[in-house]
Amino acid sequence: METVLFVDACVRGEKSRTGKLARCFLDACMRADPGREIIRRDLCRERPQPQYPEVLEHRDALWREKRWDDPVFALAREFAAADKIVLAAPFWDLTFPAVLKIYLERISVTDITFGYDEQGTCVGLCRAAKLLLITTRGGFYRGSSLEMATPVLRALCTMYGIPEFLCLDAEGLDDVRQNPQQILLEAFARAEEMARDF
Repeated sequence: METVLFVDACVRGEKSRTGKLARCFLDACMRADPGREIIRRDLCRERPQPQYPEVLEHRDALWREKRWDDPVFALAREFAAADKIVLAAPFWDLTFPAVLKIYLERISVTDITFGYDEQGTCVGLCRAAKLLLITTRGGFYRGSSLEMATPVLRALCTMYGIPEFLCLDAEGLDDVRQNPQQILLEAFARAEEMARDF
């Protein structure tokens, strides 16, 4: 059975436009392949702990002992084992909410999600064939140097060994010259289309 890991970093919960777009996509995914298993991680509910000094020291001690089965590494193991990954996060401060950055730090574990070969080159260890970012933006940033979420996640995909990075977005939702309802409807249609091939 194919597993899709859905990581929800939509801080506004049910009111989140990114969350609505993500739900549309996931519903379409299940219609396209009802046999899939969707594993859900609600970061705002689960509140992964930042890598404060004592947290990192504990993690490093477990890592040195190669205790990969410890709960500290559970999120990293889950991420590495997923067949496909969907991240839902709004565009905040040029990237995404801090809770997603905390999650990414927690899953970036040498010898679980990535490693190094004999030449010291980074080698990805994740199983996923693709990672999709679902996001919404109040303004228009796609392709701009101010939009840093997609470059960061694309680079992490390379590090993790995930060959395909995709982005489903809706832009201009806070621009008074635009029709936000129409923008979302168009994004929902793109979500349905993308889900068929995901």
